[in-house]
Amino acid sequence: MQNSKTLKGLLAVSAVVAMFSTAGVQAQTATSGAQNAPAGQAGANTTLSAGDEKAVKDMAQANINEIAAAKMALTKAQSSETKAFAQKMIADHGDALTKVKTVAEQKGVTLPTEPDAKHKAMAAKLAAKSGDAFDKMYMENAGIKDHKMVLSTLQSDATKIKDPDVKALADAHTPVVEQHLKPAQHMAM
Repeated sequence: MQNSKTLKGLLAVSAVVAMFSTAGVQAQTATSGAQNAPAGQAGANTTLSAGDEKAVKDMAQANINEIAAAKMALTKAQSSETKAFAQKMIADHGDALTKVKTVAEQKGVTLPTEPDAKHKAMAAKLAAKSGDAFDKMYMENAGIKDHKMVLSTLQSDATKIKDPDVKALADAHTPVVEQHLKPAQHMAM
């Protein structure tokens, strides 16, 4: 009987000790995590130059613009070739945007979330078109003009980017944009 009471007492004391030591570890972890998070974010945010931050935002914006135009093309395009091109734009630019978002999050960069004003205006013009007229306008604008502009920006930025992660993004985007431009030019002929 005495052993049973002693055993129960030891178990109760052990449970209380375990509870307090777990709470202490959790509090310490939460505190150190809270202390490290802002410093890590501030450090990551300050590691990018203004030019590098702009390059990340530009890459995100280009991908967002292409995805939005391609989604419209999937529903409005007449040509199966144009629809196939649009599907490829959604897949490739969706993958690229995911990579840009990952780097942006690591570096503390806030990205745009919707097409820019120029592309919203183009979307309104595209929405008014149908059939061959839509296909032609989509391929000329989203297919050729946008890809030429993005390629030029990427090539220009690549010489100025300092951050290795941002440089790797630009280097990975360039051949994809080149691969999109070639069929777009061919289809527009």
